[in-house]
Amino acid sequence: MAATTHTVTNQPPPLVGYDVFAADAALTEGVERHVPSALREEVRGELGELGRAAGSAHAQRWGALADGNPPVLRTHDRYGHRVDEVDFHPAWHRLLGHAVSAGLTDAWSRPAGHVRRTAGFLVWTQAEAGHGCPLSMTHAAVPALRADPALAAEWEPLLTSRVYEPGLRPVAEKPGALAGMAMTEKQGGSDVRAVTTVAEPLAADGEYVLTGHKWFCSAPMSDAFLVLARTSGGVGGGPDGDGLTCFLLPRVLPDGSRNSFRIQRLKDKLGNRSNASAEVEFDGATWARRVGEEGRGVATIIEMVAATRLDCVTGSAAVMRQAIAQALHHTAYRQAFGRPLADQPLMRNVLADLALESEAATALALRLAAAYDADTERERAFLRMAVPAAKYWVTKRCTPVAAEALECLGGNGYVEESGMPRLLRESPLNSVWEGSGSIQALDVLRALRREPAALHAFLTEIGTARGADHRLDTAIKELLTELADLEGIEARARRLAERMALVLQGSLLVRYAPSEVADAFCASRLGTDHGASFGTLPPTLGLRAIVERARPVVDGQG
Repeated sequence: MAATTHTVTNQPPPLVGYDVFAADAALTEGVERHVPSALREEVRGELGELGRAAGSAHAQRWGALADGNPPVLRTHDRYGHRVDEVDFHPAWHRLLGHAVSAGLTDAWSRPAGHVRRTAGFLVWTQAEAGHGCPLSMTHAAVPALRADPALAAEWEPLLTSRVYEPGLRPVAEKPGALAGMAMTEKQGGSDVRAVTTVAEPLAADGEYVLTGHKWFCSAPMSDAFLVLARTSGGVGGGPDGDGLTCFLLPRVLPDGSRNSFRIQRLKDKLGNRSNASAEVEFDGATWARRVGEEGRGVATIIEMVAATRLDCVTGSAAVMRQAIAQALHHTAYRQAFGRPLADQPLMRNVLADLALESEAATALALRLAAAYDADTERERAFLRMAVPAAKYWVTKRCTPVAAEALECLGGNGYVEESGMPRLLRESPLNSVWEGSGSIQALDVLRALRREPAALHAFLTEIGTARGADHRLDTAIKELLTELADLEGIEARARRLAERMALVLQGSLLVRYAPSEVADAFCASRLGTDHGASFGTLPPTLGLRAIVERARPVVDGQG
């Protein structure tokens, strides 16, 4: 007698074989908004190609394999020679190679480069987030290297190349290169002025040897690293710290020999497991070239930090979008109490609430990218305050969004095969990387105190939406009141950064999103009609339209 108990019913089809870009209305509309009309067809084409690849079965398989087979450190070869190499699963190389060929390290020299790269980064990160680290570092190294025209001329064509070639060789022999970064040390963390790594000058101008350690080195398999070290003794003092200087440290020297770059161990991380993060040592024979002026290390590397912070915002927006896409897809097919879960009023409220968070994050990431493309004095001032505020808030929203989206799948979401646990493990990363929450909030205060143009640009930006929604108007007035009172401001820095990010998101949605999205966001995030958890939106809002706008549709699945 044939067994009948194993008939599979009421299980959603997999979310596969779809265009990740085209299925995201907030993203496609944002790209249309920020890309010049003459470029739109070209950009739509390249992002559509990347979106279809990201939603394909093979890319999803690569992501699962890369995450399930973390990198392995190999300190010595079979003969006992020190090699300090990191071995990755082939799936990692496929993901990284596809990303590089799609231009995700090339934003600085092409029209609308940052918007198209940010959109692409948001799309491709949904296939697997870990390999985004070397993409981000390589992209962000370009503005720092431009402090030295000779170094930029040598390295920029390699860092922006569309060719990915793994393996350590002299960069003169490679068609493309990756860059990493190593700033933090055991005793300092985000306090880079506590750096104790020392740089001693050699006879040749601009050449040094380094002695010291780095507690977090991102992407240690890269071809070169930007690092901070001291060119004269002492910790603290001076506008940049005594002698704190930026250096470019190549893994392979021009003569083909290996630089002294000792990888002590790889970090065993909560998530981001496909990516290698390392502790490294410099032994006094580690050769490096100075980037920028001696003693101006923070000023030199700050542009790299700002660019990676934008990628933290974008990466979090990508994790949120993929988590919500999975929740929307599951609940559209899963039946409960006689109808799809998504049609249940309470579940619809949860899904709409999550969709608001995702759309607001996407709109903000693209607005920041557009400011980079504009590259005017006003937009640079806007970025100075908007980037740390956005980094603070968007990255913090990622974890609760991922957790709630996982819960939408019930027990299915708690199982590794669903992919939701991987998203949940990844979700706190961007809040920690490149300066955790308090660092971002204090950076907002630093801009507020030191750069009046930054505040003026920020207020001008949010002011363009005044009069369109009374809750936004009230929130702007309350923000101005808070900005006028600097008494005890440091203890309120997180509150201030949060309010600034929310008001900025509200301003963007009021101007550009459908009315039901803007109305629900302003009511719940800027008004008072919202509970402490997701799914507490006012039921009178257009929740069905919000959910349908966000739901990814796979051809043939309805």
